Amino acid sequence: MRFLPKEHRSTANELARAECVSCATAREQINVVTNTASRIRYALLKRSSVRAFKIAQFCCWFNMRLVTACMLISSTTSLLANGFQASSPLSVRTSRVSTSSKSVAAATMSATSSSMSYDEVNKLAFRALQSQCKELGLSAAGTTAALRGRLLEHFGLLKEVSLQKEAPAATAAEIEELCATDGITFCDESDPDFDFKTLLGEVMQKSSVGHWKSATRKLKKLNKQYSTSDCPVPREAYLAVLEACAANRLNGARASEPARKILEDMSESGYDIPIDLANSCVVNSLGEGPSATHDDCGGIDAALAMVAAVESSPNGNASLTDATYGRLVSALAQDGAVEEAILVLRSMVVEKLFTPPLSIFADVAKAAAKSDDHAEDVLQVLTYAKAAGYELDNIAAVEAGRDLLASGVIAAEKMDNLALGLRLLTAAAKAEGCAPDNGDALVASSSGAAQRAATLIHKRAIQQACKDNGWKLAVKLLELMPRRGLTPATSVWRSVLSTCCKNEKSRKATAILIDWITLANEGKADKPPVNVFNTVVNTCEVCGEEDLTVKVLDLMRETLETE
Repeated sequence: MRFLPKEHRSTANELARAECVSCATAREQINVVTNTASRIRYALLKRSSVRAFKIAQFCCWFNMRLVTACMLISSTTSLLANGFQASSPLSVRTSRVSTSSKSVAAATMSATSSSMSYDEVNKLAFRALQSQCKELGLSAAGTTAALRGRLLEHFGLLKEVSLQKEAPAATAAEIEELCATDGITFCDESDPDFDFKTLLGEVMQKSSVGHWKSATRKLKKLNKQYSTSDCPVPREAYLAVLEACAANRLNGARASEPARKILEDMSESGYDIPIDLANSCVVNSLGEGPSATHDDCGGIDAALAMVAAVESSPNGNASLTDATYGRLVSALAQDGAVEEAILVLRSMVVEKLFTPPLSIFADVAKAAAKSDDHAEDVLQVLTYAKAAGYELDNIAAVEAGRDLLASGVIAAEKMDNLALGLRLLTAAAKAEGCAPDNGDALVASSSGAAQRAATLIHKRAIQQACKDNGWKLAVKLLELMPRRGLTPATSVWRSVLSTCCKNEKSRKATAILIDWITLANEGKADKPPVNVFNTVVNTCEVCGEEDLTVKVLDLMRETLETE
């Protein structure tokens, strides 16, 4: 080793000492095992003990494996020592110089190839898994385990799981060769599935008394350690634990995650999921807290994962009811997940041919109307409501229908779609059963946002009509505003009056002025200014309406208290 640098000589010495120690230890263990096997074999020939036979079998198997391990250790150490001897001083110095550059390159490659760790992927909830898969161009359909597996495989973090669950056993030829006996017959009458059946019985017993936590842990152990393709976990075991978890509204939503995992395992195993249990688990996992949680348990992610698992089961297409989907849609809308809520709503109406209650449409439309980015989504909700069989001219008779129309009015104002806003208010006015008020008035006054949107829509529509010199439309819209509980601004009154006077409509201008004065006397509007009276008086004189001229002058004297 003289040719090696000083910093590598100590490493070579340590490897050589480790080789000597490991080989000596291995040889001692071989001698011990060999002597033990010989003594047990001698006892076996004398007493014919089945237990001694098994011990001898294990010792013989261990003897063979230990010899192989010793040979591998010796050969590996020799190769490593030969590598040290074959290295030149130049190669050692070159590797030492390039160490930093190689480490930097390796760090850069790892950062670009994997942006998430194994633990980070396992901590992602269902919607986060879907979002990450979509960003990476992967399929976002499937259960939680399927989505997580795609991400782990993409990042190169998928751990290889050995399918061999049984301890390695020696072959019949090895047993016959190492432990040959003459004239003795051995028979193993033990049940190979004893551990499986025992643990299965414990799972059923814990489930029967409602101990869902213990039953869940034992079911997990049974599935991982003892279940095989020839002896899978029976459907009855899954159902027993699932019923224990589903009791008492998923035990206050604390059993949401175990229930989700059981539903996914049943779906992967091809088992049918009872309809009542499936609906109960999804509905009870949704609470009234943030993200529809209940004391930080359950929530939208757990419910969506359950729905995905149930839909992928053999009878998944007919398992969940419209009430279950509706509860999920309302929870998504309240959480602000408008796009996801609309996707589920579309699936209910278009694919499953459900007719959800109007309150579900109203919840989604209200959530979409709150955001400027989702104003157009309200139109989709209205379209789905019509596709489900609802008529916009009749839904204003119930509160949920009025809320839906009000959301449409708010969205129309944000999109500056005046025709749509006026159409929705007209549809509300046609609804029967709103007495003593009109449907359009109820819609416009349903909330502050709806009233503001309706007022702005009428104001802009009147201004556009006046700009186009459409005095009839302007007058009609102005007359509708008080009926709908809306107060016209002074600028609106003046615009309509100016348009009527420009078109020499003295009678209509006088009628509008009288309405304005009436609202002003009731305190609902400001008094008309002097120039407005002068404009109307001049129009009456141009049209030759002397009686109207005198009437307008009298109104000006009474209103403004002038001579």
